[in-house]
Amino acid sequence: MALIGNLRHRPARRLTQLYAGLVLYGVSMAMMIRSGLGLDPWDVFHQGLARQTGLSFGTVTIAVGAVVLLLWIPLRQRPGLGTISNVLVIGLVVDATVALLPAGWPLPARIGLLLGGIVANGAATGLYLGARLGPGPRDGLMTGYVARRPGRSVRLVRTVIEITVLALGWLLGGTVGVGTVAYALGIGPLAQFFIPRFAVPAEPVHPEPVHPEPDPGPQIPGPQIPRPQLSGRQVSGRQVSGPPPAVPGRRAHPEPALGPPVSASPPPPSLAPGSPATGSPVSAVPASPGVHPEAPVSGPGQRFPAKPPAEGPGVTTLSCADRTGGK
Repeated sequence: MALIGNLRHRPARRLTQLYAGLVLYGVSMAMMIRSGLGLDPWDVFHQGLARQTGLSFGTVTIAVGAVVLLLWIPLRQRPGLGTISNVLVIGLVVDATVALLPAGWPLPARIGLLLGGIVANGAATGLYLGARLGPGPRDGLMTGYVARRPGRSVRLVRTVIEITVLALGWLLGGTVGVGTVAYALGIGPLAQFFIPRFAVPAEPVHPEPVHPEPDPGPQIPGPQIPRPQLSGRQVSGRQVSGPPPAVPGRRAHPEPALGPPVSASPPPPSLAPGSPATGSPVSAVPASPGVHPEAPVSGPGQRFPAKPPAEGPGVTTLSCADRTGGK
């Protein structure tokens, strides 16, 4: 469980507010006691025990607070400075204030004491709870039980506790009256009104610092030297042409073959054996119908269509009848 009552944040205001609230709480309890018109459930229980034991009201309040504080142990609640101070200060202030206030007030004054005591009790609750130094032992009993039993309602748990101690106090001889009902109806709205107004703002949470990267040092400006544009590869500062050396264990991929270059002009006609170039008689080679014997044939690897036979003056085209002798 997190520490309760950390005083690193605004300690002067929080301590002053805590003890001012606890003193006012004890005074408000004494005012309700002197009114004689009824007490809150826990004070009914305190008054009944005081009448049965002969102890002072404040002493019984301190003893009951200590016993309730022991019940925090199984609930794994950790008391704060405000919790311990609540047990001691309120009981001492109640006895001192009861000794100063006389008894036997007339009814209008008693009504005033009752109403003033209820309002002062709500303000005192806002003061000591707003200091954020720990709840009182009775409030911590309720919140600790709800924390251990998440399915239980806070309102239900508090109602059960208040009714239980009220019934025990009435059986022991405590005063139950109109003041008890007025306190039960008014303390909730009063606490809701005063607690936000007296609450000390929580300590701001600072994010973890981000450590910057180390500074590489000052950058000394210098002349910009252009780098020469080199072709090929550089090995240890020397220019090397040609393909990179093969790496052991790695299979080299051969470069794709580009094939023989293709000439734009048609290839020379083939010379058969016995042509004039060789001094042998020329044998007639039959040609296909409609195809000139000198026309190149397009095929795989050729990037141009077959050249049609040339026509014009000085070019004689032989027909099939001429080749067969006119037959």
